[in-house]
Amino acid sequence: MDLFDGLTLIGGLSLFLFGMNIMGQALQRRAGNSLKQILGRLTDNKLVGFATGLAVTAVIQSSSAATVMVVGFVNSGLMTLRQSMSLIMGANVGTTITAWILSLSGISGGNFVLQLLKPSSFTPVLALIGVIKLMGAKNSKGKDTGTILLGFATLMFGLETMSGAVSAIKDVPEFRNMMLTFENPLLGLVAGAVITAMIQSSSASVGILQSLSMTGLVSYEIAIPIIMGMNIGACVPTLISSVGANTNAKRAAMFHLAFNIIGAVFWLIVYMVIRVVVAPAILLEATNPFGIAIVHTTFKLLCVALLMPMDGLLEKLVCRLVKETSKPQVVELDERLMKTPAVALDRCRVLMNDLAKVAKDSMKDSIDAIGNYQEATETKIRKMEDQTDHYEDIIGSYLVKLSSRKIDEDQSMTAAAYLKLIADFERIADHSVNIVVSAGEMKQKGIAFSEDADKEVATVSRAIKDIIQLAYDAFVNNNLEAAFKVEPLEQVVDYLKEEIRTRHIRRLQTGGCSIEAGFILNDILASMERVSDHCSNIAGCIIDSGMHNLNLHQTLNDYKHNSEKFNRTYEQFMEEYRFA
Repeated sequence: MDLFDGLTLIGGLSLFLFGMNIMGQALQRRAGNSLKQILGRLTDNKLVGFATGLAVTAVIQSSSAATVMVVGFVNSGLMTLRQSMSLIMGANVGTTITAWILSLSGISGGNFVLQLLKPSSFTPVLALIGVIKLMGAKNSKGKDTGTILLGFATLMFGLETMSGAVSAIKDVPEFRNMMLTFENPLLGLVAGAVITAMIQSSSASVGILQSLSMTGLVSYEIAIPIIMGMNIGACVPTLISSVGANTNAKRAAMFHLAFNIIGAVFWLIVYMVIRVVVAPAILLEATNPFGIAIVHTTFKLLCVALLMPMDGLLEKLVCRLVKETSKPQVVELDERLMKTPAVALDRCRVLMNDLAKVAKDSMKDSIDAIGNYQEATETKIRKMEDQTDHYEDIIGSYLVKLSSRKIDEDQSMTAAAYLKLIADFERIADHSVNIVVSAGEMKQKGIAFSEDADKEVATVSRAIKDIIQLAYDAFVNNNLEAAFKVEPLEQVVDYLKEEIRTRHIRRLQTGGCSIEAGFILNDILASMERVSDHCSNIAGCIIDSGMHNLNLHQTLNDYKHNSEKFNRTYEQFMEEYRFA
């Protein structure tokens, strides 16, 4: 082996790791919605959780990414520790699919069909398709598909390059001696753990071992302990991701480590006993990429078979190892979830539903306080407004960070819409405080509206309750029918506000109402009108999202001036909220 063989080996390894990295990232982006649907079906059933973990890892081709995601879910309160355990077990098995794909590089024979299955035959075609998709696609999904194909082609090319380079070192005495040292099972275990911890990918380290097996110097006796060690080294990314997380998230990461260590140690002992007592001849035979894939999968399944029935004991173990130091705190939006933007946006949506409900309830409570003010009601509404401020702050900051990452066009549009919506919901809660303060001022100063003004305020209050309910339904249930009703009702609210002001001036002229009451009435009406405006913004945003458009003003303008449906709905609301 000369210098150039060494450089070729380094280049092949670099291409392999790079290809696996960019393919994994693109797979996570491309499969985001699928992951969201898969994870949405989580239950406490162990087999369902195991299948979910296996499916997720098979989709994104990375058990490290899957388990880091799990830590984020537990940290956000989306998943219990018990649910995470079965999912992590499934992720451990799901990662073996990569080894089976890479084992195609070991295909040999002159048969035409077998030749077609070799990566060297179909990788160039995938690379060509990937380049065409990446350069010609008009949307981010197409570009991600191209990146996946190019990433796969790159890692397979890197694997082929490594295989070609290592063939030159099989006759090097130093390399032979090094491989002989790994016949010691403990050294093999440590070597596998260290290499995988450095690379932070068990799939990549197994791929490297498959490449080395092409030299014919890697026997099953050497490969088995190394693969067991790789299982332990794969825990490093999960442990790193748990730093700063809450107790349950740390316990999930600790479970991953405990599961892999106990499984590796137990089966290593079994292996050593079999090696000494039975000494099967196959252990001395040289392995190949297919053999590595078989050993890798068999070991993972044996670990699950051993430890899944004992998940209760493992849960108690990790709870003892990671003690509760303070009251559990759930991180509402975990940045770990940003690695899967679709899941991160879905989590934002959950909190935004809470924000919408708080804003709706606070407005209805403030309207009920008009003429029936209670200090406890004002305190409650102020707390609700503080809650909406908190939601706006954390969701807004999270969405800005998420938008700065590489996300597709639909996700970018959704994030932009959410940023608009959280501001509108927060402002509704602000106006609820303004209304309840006006109600408190009326009680404190002993001011009362006239009988006619009371009826008029009751009518517009009913309209405001209805419009905020429509906006809430439109957002939470993605109800376009409700969204299209908001703008006509908003126009009616504008009319009611102006009509009440006009009637109030007439009452002032005849002595039927006081100036002080008029000031408060104007403040309440102004807040109500602004609430209806924010409801209009919310509904317009829902309509825009349904039409994949962010031109809010154009959408509403077209609806108001070119829609028979708008006119019909407007007339219905005018009749419903007509003053006596």
